[in-house]
Amino acid sequence: MKDVNVAQALLNSLPYDLRQRLSAEAPARFESPLGSSLLIDYAAEGGPALEVRLQEMFGQDRHPSIAGGRIPLTIRLLSPAHRPVQTTKDLPGFWRGSYAGVRADMRGRYPKHPWPEDPVSAAPTRRAKPKGT
Repeated sequence: MKDVNVAQALLNSLPYDLRQRLSAEAPARFESPLGSSLLIDYAAEGGPALEVRLQEMFGQDRHPSIAGGRIPLTIRLLSPAHRPVQTTKDLPGFWRGSYAGVRADMRGRYPKHPWPEDPVSAAPTRRAKPKGT
């Protein structure tokens, strides 16, 4: 019985249309604005969560959610070194509020990475700034 994947067995027992609906309402992955496929942690304390580098969320003016927009994802925003810098269920509020403090701290620690004053209008990125900028 140790080799039995119970979750997969339950999924396989569902009719096709219900599997499709489940996949749409409770997806296994979130696609970042850059196209990264990020695993959603449904076992996280406080509800479904994901970890993503802060720069990959630039330009995102709405908070990611599941279940047709009814359940916001808890977003753990990471530094370029993949260390947690902020956890939020309100990304637009973070951009308007505490981002300024995070930006000031991160600019000193990671000067080769972009830290725009207006992250909502900035393009998402995975890269450091090009040389000479």
